[in-house]
Amino acid sequence: MSDTAFYLFCLARSGPLPELDGTGVDGQSPLLVRSFADLAAVLSTVSVADFCGPAAEVRMNDLSWLAPRACRHEAVIEEAMQYCPVLPARFGTLFSALESLEGLLLKHHRAISQFLDRVTAHEEWGVRGRLDREQALAELEGRYQAGGTGRAEASSDLSSLPPGMRYLQARRFRAVAEKKLPQWLQASCAGVADELRGYASDFSVRKAIANGASDGAAELVSDWAFLVPKGVRADFCGRVQRASAELADQGLTFELTGPWPPYHFTPSLAA
Repeated sequence: MSDTAFYLFCLARSGPLPELDGTGVDGQSPLLVRSFADLAAVLSTVSVADFCGPAAEVRMNDLSWLAPRACRHEAVIEEAMQYCPVLPARFGTLFSALESLEGLLLKHHRAISQFLDRVTAHEEWGVRGRLDREQALAELEGRYQAGGTGRAEASSDLSSLPPGMRYLQARRFRAVAEKKLPQWLQASCAGVADELRGYASDFSVRKAIANGASDGAAELVSDWAFLVPKGVRADFCGRVQRASAELADQGLTFELTGPWPPYHFTPSLAA
């Protein structure tokens, strides 16, 4: 078995893609662009031991080792994106020989070509929804206090009650708000997502990993990826900003990231 392998960054059309400057994920090996008929692969060589075996599994959990290599992986793909649409590979995709890569490209040529056509003049944008739970609960309490009057009016109504009654009423309103919060949150996020999908050619729901938010920080409640035509980029980004502004007083905001390589819309290619 060879001590080195070919590390794949992305696939693209062979015509528009020039030779690229810079290095691979190890910070030393030069970038290579290899053409296979009408397709091209952006590659570098790496040590197999860096990515295979028990020691590699330990390194993959070492952020000081992983982070700079992941950043170089992303940077190379973004450089290639400046010239043409790309099909980004996952971090750590290796081939023992160019013949192995060529076999994959021949087997999946149609799927790769269709994907590159589909993402031409498109960008991936990420939109994350974050919830300030305490603010959202306080706003919902205001809706249901005193038959749905505003929070200020309801607070005034509570202040006129004896302390014991005021405590019990406040507990009851908080219980109602906690019960209504999931339904309100789901409806609000769904409404924003539906509007944003109107600007996009494709849409993907990513798993929103809860971050606890025990320190009062806003918790992640939604994580979406959109494949957006470049021609409507300004409209799409503007709508995200407006949605965040409209719901901020209710504790729900949206943050925009991108543009990214179209990671969440790539076809599955069995290597």
